[in-house]
Amino acid sequence: MKERVEAALKKIRPSLQADGGDVELVEVTTEGVVKVKLTGACAGCPMREMTLQMGIGRALKEEVPEVKEVVAV
Repeated sequence: MKERVEAALKKIRPSLQADGGDVELVEVTTEGVVKVKLTGACAGCPMREMTLQMGIGRALKEEVPEVKEVVAV
């Protein structure tokens, strides 16, 4: 599952990088929780929670249905 999550993140990265941010995969648990670290402009952005849930989370769940939750660490 980790490889599929990485592949999905590769699709998301260009749009984050266009705004000066990025996302790093920290961990994928056996329970389906994906832990990521927002970096660059995303780290301090007031909209980061929305980006995390509506952008990254939604995209990951579409690509990898086993993903139950996406959290920032």
